[in-house]
Amino acid sequence: MTDSFSEDIIDDAPAGPGADVEMAEGGDDDAAAAANGAELPFAEDGPEDPYLTSPIVTLLIGTGDNETILTAHQSLLVQSPYFAEACAEFIDDGSPRQVELPNEDIDAVGCFLEFLYTGDYFPRKFPGQRSLEKDASVPDLDASGVQLLKHAKVYTLADKLGLTHLKNLASSKIHCVNSTAKGEIAYARYVYEYTPKDDTTIRAPVANFWATRSHTLRSEAADEFRSLCLEFPQFGYDVLSMCFSASIFFFLPAYLAVLYQIAGSPRLSTARVLDEKLKRERNEKMHPSPSSARKRPRHSSTAAA
Repeated sequence: MTDSFSEDIIDDAPAGPGADVEMAEGGDDDAAAAANGAELPFAEDGPEDPYLTSPIVTLLIGTGDNETILTAHQSLLVQSPYFAEACAEFIDDGSPRQVELPNEDIDAVGCFLEFLYTGDYFPRKFPGQRSLEKDASVPDLDASGVQLLKHAKVYTLADKLGLTHLKNLASSKIHCVNSTAKGEIAYARYVYEYTPKDDTTIRAPVANFWATRSHTLRSEAADEFRSLCLEFPQFGYDVLSMCFSASIFFFLPAYLAVLYQIAGSPRLSTARVLDEKLKRERNEKMHPSPSSARKRPRHSSTAAA
């Protein structure tokens, strides 16, 4: 989805350089470092990072034979409201500190933990660019949607955990992935299954992508698109609404033809009603009635109902 989304590029701000330390000879090293406001990295009596002294929390991801155990420092985990609430129930009596995540994706949780400790997760975005670091384990073209799904799963996990910055980061990386039509179908199916209807941040770009690519639909993924419309009628409605709101009437016949091919589906009548409604409104706009007064502009919302 490299060209269907407008966003502010998220830059990785470099950490500010530390103060220069003038090296002194012999036993004056400590005094020189202190005079310059610097801390010796291995000073025995020096302060430690707060999270290093916080309790370790065990995360149980998955269930049964697929269960995986990860650990993290509690002071970092509680940056998430979800984990803050879970950790508040721990008792300081030596009992295990565990949080179960039976339905979460292990890779997404790993990216979340990497984000907590480093402020980002792999692959990182190049500063000021809409491109990601090279990942040798995946092809440059995402034919199956694996790369899109990776960031989509981080997005939905961040939403659950209440981490807005991680959500924004994952969303920005989605639009750096170069994918095929079938990869986009797999991604769209996940989005419409696991995100709320009012989440236009991730749903609107999906609908816009397909609203402007009828040629891709017909040549590469007609069957998959038809199946997706049947499985998630809201997806088909959002695409049609995007077409109408953007006045892309050229693309409407292709999408309506696909919907009409869903023979025997109770949702077929909905597609026909939408078709008639769009035609009627288009005719009214092109041939207004002489006796009609000036109409209030009609606004179409791309947000999921």
